[in-house]
Amino acid sequence: MSVRRAPGPGGTRRRFLAHWARRLASGAAALLLAASASAAKLGVSMASFDDRWLTGLRVAMQARATEGGIAIQFQDAQEDIGKQLSQIQNFVSQGVTAMIVNPVDTAATPRITREALAAGIPLVYVNRKPNEATLPRNVVFVGSDDHEAGWLQGEAIAKLLGGKGSVAIMLGELSNSGTAMRTAGVEEAVKRNPGMKIVQKQAANWQRIEGMNLMSNWIVAGTRIDAIASNNDEMAIGAIMALKQAGRDPAKMVIAGVDGSADALAEMAKGDLAVTVFQDAGAQGRAAVDSALALARGQRVDSYVWIPFQLVTRDNYRSFRSR
Repeated sequence: MSVRRAPGPGGTRRRFLAHWARRLASGAAALLLAASASAAKLGVSMASFDDRWLTGLRVAMQARATEGGIAIQFQDAQEDIGKQLSQIQNFVSQGVTAMIVNPVDTAATPRITREALAAGIPLVYVNRKPNEATLPRNVVFVGSDDHEAGWLQGEAIAKLLGGKGSVAIMLGELSNSGTAMRTAGVEEAVKRNPGMKIVQKQAANWQRIEGMNLMSNWIVAGTRIDAIASNNDEMAIGAIMALKQAGRDPAKMVIAGVDGSADALAEMAKGDLAVTVFQDAGAQGRAAVDSALALARGQRVDSYVWIPFQLVTRDNYRSFRSR
């Protein structure tokens, strides 16, 4: 029978020292991770500070960064691609940990991507899908499928019209991929209903006042319109305002928007807006910050992080008021 000897004083001391060495190493690693998080700095270039929905997106990103003790710097490109490119270059020179970009013009994203990759800075595009067939490593898009929004909107309009009627589409900015995709979704839904047709399709650039002016022009032109498919809520609200100004009842027309904004839900409560499609600014903002930080830590992130759209009707709009 073998006898196991009790450790001598030297062995006990070595194990004691090894134990505390592991404890100290673990503590040092934790401190290093905490230090790297607190030292992280995100640079964010927004297409516009004036856009209401984008303001909600910006607030969500700020809140997420604040929760994690992360420094975040926002820049307003004021819908100027030259200004946005300059902001990207400034972020590079500052050595930010990662960049988040809400593109002014999605056709310019290949250049932004090149700037980020050349500097070795992780890049997250948010809300507006970049104009690249595939995204390289360390570049991610966080947003929602705009085609889905248009399809949900078009299907809802078709149902409310009973598959028959004339539809006018209010377009966002023509340089924006979201405009093209939302419009394509509506057009596909209309094509599936032979009794429906698109009679007008013009841009109002996401703006309420431009939506109002466009609707006024359509009223003056005398075109019969049974439904308005607006690429966003702001233009749809502008259409409602124009109809009221002309002495017409918006409730007698099917008016649909996209975003599920607080103002849109208020119009729905009044019976003036028939449909909207909720786009979750909070979820997009949080996911954008989380993805940027994950990339900065060298973690794997899916190239496309999709946040689903949700159809909002007069039956369920109350459940979206607190979102």
